[in-house]
Amino acid sequence: MEQQNLEAVMGLIMYGGNAKSDAMEAIAAAKAGDFELADQKVADAEESLVQAHHAQTGMLTQEAQGNHMEVTLLTVHSQDHLMTSIAFTDLAKEIIDLYRRMDNK
Repeated sequence: MEQQNLEAVMGLIMYGGNAKSDAMEAIAAAKAGDFELADQKVADAEESLVQAHHAQTGMLTQEAQGNHMEVTLLTVHSQDHLMTSIAFTDLAKEIIDLYRRMDNK
């Protein structure tokens, strides 16, 4: 795998992992009633997802330009990691909203 592609793949894994961790911390903060921290952690997760999307966009641009990348288990894992993190962050927002509603009653 070329160095540029490896860096992009590792970026997806790293930023995806950061997003998932921040989303999990956001849920824990909301559960404890700290909605300010929960909101900050969601914002951090979303920023990590933006960074991951930049890495992914670079990979897609290379592909569209005819520079095909070897698909390895690491490549598949990175895409899976990103998609899981996106779903996890979306679900964290919903869970936090439920904790907010419960807190307001």
